[in-house]
Amino acid sequence: MSVKCTVIIQKEDSWYVATDVATGVASQGKTIDESMANLKEALALYFEDNAPGTIETSIFVTTMEVAI
Repeated sequence: MSVKCTVIIQKEDSWYVATDVATGVASQGKTIDESMANLKEALALYFEDNAPGTIETSIFVTTMEVAI
């Protein structure tokens, strides 16, 4: 079984933090690839205890413009 996840990656100092939007599970790494690999492992562990079908979320991703 596989689950598609929506992931946000943010750079914080010298680390990249990858967070799954639906579950809030996060992991970090020195590179984007490393943070994604670490998040994949963390999500696999998360889904061992939480079946993917039990997560109820409504995700809407958009952009907006802010005047500065």
